[in-house]
Amino acid sequence: MERKRFECSALPSGWKREEVTRKSGLSAGKSDVYYYSPSGKKFRSKPQLARYLGNSMDLSSFDFRTGKMLISKLNKNRQRLRFDSANQGKPDLNTSLPVRQTASIFKQPVTKVTNHPNNKVKMDPQKAVEQPRQLFWERKLTGLNAFDIAEEIIKTMDLPKGLQGVGPSCTDETLLSAIASALHTSSNPITGQLSAAVDKNPGVWLNTSQPLCRAFMVTDEDIRKQEELVQQVRKKLEEALMADMLAHAEESGKGSDIAQDKEEDV
Repeated sequence: MERKRFECSALPSGWKREEVTRKSGLSAGKSDVYYYSPSGKKFRSKPQLARYLGNSMDLSSFDFRTGKMLISKLNKNRQRLRFDSANQGKPDLNTSLPVRQTASIFKQPVTKVTNHPNNKVKMDPQKAVEQPRQLFWERKLTGLNAFDIAEEIIKTMDLPKGLQGVGPSCTDETLLSAIASALHTSSNPITGQLSAAVDKNPGVWLNTSQPLCRAFMVTDEDIRKQEELVQQVRKKLEEALMADMLAHAEESGKGSDIAQDKEEDV
C-alpha cells in the first residue's frame, strides 16, 4: 500500500488528511481516505468526524473524499440560511384542502380511503419469477477480505467439521462466503446440496439456491457454542464502546482546560 499524508486546509490547524492506495488484489488502484486530529486520533468517515467536531465546525459542505469545501453546496447553504432568516416567524396561513390534479375547471376535495373492502393487490407474474443464477457465482467473492480499524486483515472464522465444500476449487473462504450470502439473500432454509450426485457432476446437479456445501445438520451443541461466542463478542463490543466513550470525554476535558488556560492568560 502507498500512503500519502497532507495538511488539510479546510479543517482547523493541525488536521491532516491521509490517502492510502492499494497496489495489489481485486481492489488495486482504489484508495481510502482518513483524517487525523492534532492529537493523532484517526477518523474513517464523515459522520465520525462530524461527531468529534460537534458544533465547532459546519461540515455540510465538506467533501470527505477530496478534503475540500464544495463551493456549490456552500452557496446553497448560505441561500437557505438567508431564506430561513427572512421567513422566520411567519405562520403558515394556507388552509386550502388537497384538490384533485385533473383538467376539471372545478376544484374538488379529495378523500383518501385506505381500508376499502374491495381493495386488491395485483402482482406482476413476470417479476414474481425468481431470476436464474450463474453456477459457482460465489467464487467471485474469493479474495475479498475484511479489515479492522488498524487496517489488519480480520481472520476468518473456523468452520465446523461437518461443513464440506462442493465444486471445483472450493476453499474454506469460498464456502464461508457462500453460506453468508445464502443467509442474507435467501428466505428459505439453508440445507446444503441434498443430491448425492452433485459430487460426481456439480455442473449438472448443483442446486443454485443452496450454498456450495454438502448437506449438514445443526445440533443443539452447535447452537450452544454459537451462543457462547455471541456473548463473548457482545462483551468485547461493550468494553470497546466504553473505552471510546471515556477517551472522548477525556479529550473534551483537555480541550476545555486549554481554552480556560488561554482565557486566564488573556
